[in-house]
Amino acid sequence: MRIILLGPPGAGKGTQSERIVQRFGIPQLSTGDMLRAAVAAGTPVGLEAKAVMESGGLVSDRIVVGIVADRIEEADARRGFILDGFPRTVAQAEALATMLAGKGLSLSAVIELKVDEDALVGRIQKRAAETLARGQAVRKDDTPEVFKQRLEAYRAQTAPLSAYYAKTGLLRTVDGMQPIDTVTTELMSVLEPHEERVAS
Repeated sequence: MRIILLGPPGAGKGTQSERIVQRFGIPQLSTGDMLRAAVAAGTPVGLEAKAVMESGGLVSDRIVVGIVADRIEEADARRGFILDGFPRTVAQAEALATMLAGKGLSLSAVIELKVDEDALVGRIQKRAAETLARGQAVRKDDTPEVFKQRLEAYRAQTAPLSAYYAKTGLLRTVDGMQPIDTVTTELMSVLEPHEERVAS
């Protein structure tokens, strides 16, 4: 079962990923974590990424796809995985599809958590106000201003993935504004048919 979760920041992808991990026993793969692990392990693609990062450059799609390719060969990902934070662009989605096809694999499902962005901004404002009321400092990325910038970046770069995956027939949408447990129930109903195929 190979899954991508889409949705803007604050949509609940992290919470739902944890529940999918518990239910199906497949790892959640974060590109940031994989990148750091590859650099630390000194793999060929990790060394390449390290050189780029040390020179202040951005790691290319080719390197990121190479790191994903290495990671999904590990034993814990044989039954499947959840991709978190990747792909971010249509170009990355195409590169991912090519890499998976080269291994005789394909994605099982792409699930988008649909949310009301104004409501998300409201949630962040409320959370920031509650944090301040407790006398604690608000995390930099938890301020409404920074959050709005993250939403804009998501709309520009990542939102086009919805149309891309809709054309492939893989996209399923779930209303992310529902209670968390309801969102989980709907996600599981999309994913459970794919578990049988893995088991057979």
